[in-house]
Amino acid sequence: MNLGDMRTIVRRDLHDEDSGNYRWTNDELDRHIAHTVKDLSEAIPYEQKATKATTSASREIDISSITDRVMVQAVEYPVGQFPRRFQRFALWGDTVTLLGPEVPDGSNAYIYYGKLHTLDVSTSTIASPHDDLVAAGACGYAAVEWAVYAINRVNVGGTRTPEELLSWGRERLTFFRGELRRLGRRNRVRVRALYAPYYPPVSESTDYGP
Repeated sequence: MNLGDMRTIVRRDLHDEDSGNYRWTNDELDRHIAHTVKDLSEAIPYEQKATKATTSASREIDISSITDRVMVQAVEYPVGQFPRRFQRFALWGDTVTLLGPEVPDGSNAYIYYGKLHTLDVSTSTIASPHDDLVAAGACGYAAVEWAVYAINRVNVGGTRTPEELLSWGRERLTFFRGELRRLGRRNRVRVRALYAPYYPPVSESTDYGP
């Protein structure tokens, strides 16, 4: 799947396949597809691992060179251990601060992070099961944008009225956003035994005192 393939799918779903009388230009559809890919990336980012050098006697690790970053999932330090050593950490801007007892000695750390997906004319980092989801979101954004513009204007673009297109577009976006919530990283069950959370769990039934 690449951007051209995705654009073709979106046009098919929008019934906008008459190349001599397109309702949406390629640039318009590309903008809606990019919007959808960004939404998908926030919920299901492209999982990556970066090797970053630490500074001796400093707990801070500069990750400003990690571009298009959506989130940091874990920090492994020291590396090459079994089982792997995951550290508690805090993230502020482009700086990861290790919070555990381990003080870096200048050796490498692994940063596990999520980044924005790529969908361009030649490549895609989006998993194929999510291609239809991206198409649904792009169709929704395109339909809503055109319908809002076309309401109270003369309709010469086809049989659908702007109100029908607006309703259909909103249905597509409701489906798209619902799937993002269901599949997204904030709704995943993950094993947390590898590293303890920085903030302790809050009990709703027990008062542990000050």
